[in-house]
Amino acid sequence: MNIKSLLLGSAAALAVVSGAQAADAIVAAEPEPVEYVRVCDAYGTGYFYIPGTETCLKINGYVRFQVDVAPNASSIGASGGGSVANDSDWDARTRGQVQFTAKSDTEYGPLTGVIVMQFNADNASAQQAKLDSAYIDIAGFRAGLFYSWWDDGLSGETDDIGSPVTLHNSIRYQYETDAFYAGISVDELEDSPFYNGETANNVGVAVGLGGKAGIFSYQITAGYDTDNEEGAVRAMGTVAVGPGTLGLAVVYASNPNAYYNKAEWAIAAEYAIKATDKLKITPAVQYYDNYGVTAGEFDDVSAWKAGVTIDYQIVDNLSTKISVQYLDPDNADDVTSGFFRLQRAF
Repeated sequence: MNIKSLLLGSAAALAVVSGAQAADAIVAAEPEPVEYVRVCDAYGTGYFYIPGTETCLKINGYVRFQVDVAPNASSIGASGGGSVANDSDWDARTRGQVQFTAKSDTEYGPLTGVIVMQFNADNASAQQAKLDSAYIDIAGFRAGLFYSWWDDGLSGETDDIGSPVTLHNSIRYQYETDAFYAGISVDELEDSPFYNGETANNVGVAVGLGGKAGIFSYQITAGYDTDNEEGAVRAMGTVAVGPGTLGLAVVYASNPNAYYNKAEWAIAAEYAIKATDKLKITPAVQYYDNYGVTAGEFDDVSAWKAGVTIDYQIVDNLSTKISVQYLDPDNADDVTSGFFRLQRAF
């Protein structure tokens, strides 16, 4: 009986000690759950959900290396890369561009925000970083810094039918379907050309419509510069013909203005030949009537331009472009120019 009591007491003591030690033991905290990046396929490829939100984000862009060849080619580089102009007939420059596109669903449809940052370098010290676009888009309305319809053109590098400045702070409404669009925008034209004593407070109104029907596509764009009190209108169209696509464009300006200032009339034509799956060759021509500007009026001379552009897709996301252009105005020397471009998209 004494041995049995001793054993029971020892067991009770061990249980108490073990319980005390268990109470004092360090328990490792459970790791918090990690939310991995999820693919968002509601708006096309490349989007992913920003963790913790229902907003989808896409990041894309390109890296470009280009060599320009032309009289005073470094001045061309200076306009896009911040270099100091000199009289060199060639100039190499590099560009990096990154675009962020955010989308989320709302009761009014997708809410879109876009930021495009561009970095240009003419050399190690002459560099430029700029906001290339930034805008908000919802239910057909767009507000911010973005390119106008006048930035569009034919597929080659010969045609010269766009505005001298196509990036504006604007407010725009555009209705669109899969085969048609129509819209109107109000553009701030502060850095556009000014004539007849006007100063940098321009406002412009532009309209655009376009679409496609089978093998045809078309676009009509017009703009009115309220300070210069002049306007311009342009029509473009393309049609698939044989192994390529034929493109035609015509533009008219009542007098030099922010929307068009190269000539009173201009007509351009090109034929983009799909030589292979990777190779496209685009010869093109353009004719200008009343070409150039003197004292706020178009000059009474003509000019013509011819060129060819070669696009080659080396591998996926890596392409090269070679362009050679010849311009012959009546009132100035003829000019031959061109460039070689290597671009990696992502």
